[in-house]
Amino acid sequence: MENTKLISNFEKCLDSADRAIGRVWAAIEETQTHLKRKDLECAYAAAFEAAAHSEKLTVICRQMPAFSGHPRANTMIDDAILKNFPVEIGFTSEGWFCVRLPALLPKKNRGSVAYISDPLYPAMMRFWRGKTSVRYPDCVVIFRHVYDRDRPERQYRDHDNIELNRVLDVIALYVMPDDSPVRCRHYYCSASGSKERTEIYIVPRVDFMYWLGHEDSIPDRGVKLFENWD
Repeated sequence: MENTKLISNFEKCLDSADRAIGRVWAAIEETQTHLKRKDLECAYAAAFEAAAHSEKLTVICRQMPAFSGHPRANTMIDDAILKNFPVEIGFTSEGWFCVRLPALLPKKNRGSVAYISDPLYPAMMRFWRGKTSVRYPDCVVIFRHVYDRDRPERQYRDHDNIELNRVLDVIALYVMPDDSPVRCRHYYCSASGSKERTEIYIVPRVDFMYWLGHEDSIPDRGVKLFENWD
């Protein structure tokens, strides 16, 4: 009975993946069609649709091994995720906590953020394993969105249209008493670089103006991160 249910769930997951693949291909073909017509605006829009469907497909495929019944399925999935979506975590030389994600966060209501929060959970768990927890009770949470410098500026996203909550919820579990407005302030900024990524800094409120004054000097590869607080 248990194997029958396992197989049924596996088949449902495969069916979902098959449908998602169809949506990805359809969006890619639409992108190619618009590009051949030199309609760049429609091509960009279709490309975003392809990206959104690809993210959903990624989440579905991550779930599939769990239906195999393999005793180490979850650990092996986490290993594969972090290998292909390397999350950088550490402390700056000033003692600020920092997370670097190798992708931009999605627009609100335009795709699941699970493709980012899924790797962030195990990355944070592994980073903090064996370490003494650090809390920032009065801080500024900084989201720095780094865009490929070849991306047209009109494609930059409005800061109030970017999905942040899931990522912040994961980080807050480890370094903040909570993420209420009483305990933390938010600051959003954008920059250009050689590779797109999202940087999140947790900075004590008294240090924020110092961070702001040095933001333009952050290296293209990002600031050096350390394993420990000091």
